[in-house]
Amino acid sequence: MTATQADLRIDRPSAADGAALWRIAKESGTLDLNSSYSYLLWCRDFADTSAVARAESGEPVGFVTGYVRPQAPETLLVWQVAVDGAYRGRGLAATLLDALTARVAAERPLTSVETTITPGNTASERLFTSYAARHGADVTREVLFDTGLFPDGPHDPEVLYRIGPLTSV
Repeated sequence: MTATQADLRIDRPSAADGAALWRIAKESGTLDLNSSYSYLLWCRDFADTSAVARAESGEPVGFVTGYVRPQAPETLLVWQVAVDGAYRGRGLAATLLDALTARVAAERPLTSVETTITPGNTASERLFTSYAARHGADVTREVLFDTGLFPDGPHDPEVLYRIGPLTSV
């Protein structure tokens, strides 16, 4: 069964959504999977800077997690974006990102968005460069964490994408 975006509702996650977010991240095949506990905490402690897309049943089918950088309080760092396989290809990730940044900007000054992307993750590269274009912002890129900083074995570098200044959110 497929659904259109009109069938979905976007809102803040709650701790009860943590297991579903963990499952969606695990099944994405591209995200670094965090512990299930971390998704529970994220949904509790960072709900104001995260968003979840819900099917009519209320079940999460996509999410974006983020936080406001303590040293740069006008910057939202987007941690992860994932969409359930049955809902991909409909622009849901972009809709989630736009909805989240609009909500954050309505509650506090927001001048930039940051995220990290590993080289070769073309879906994320397209998502964030198209976000910048929609919002009239520039994109700068630089390696934030090089391969050697990761203690758990080979890991591609994490490239910081800085989007801003935002002219419309």
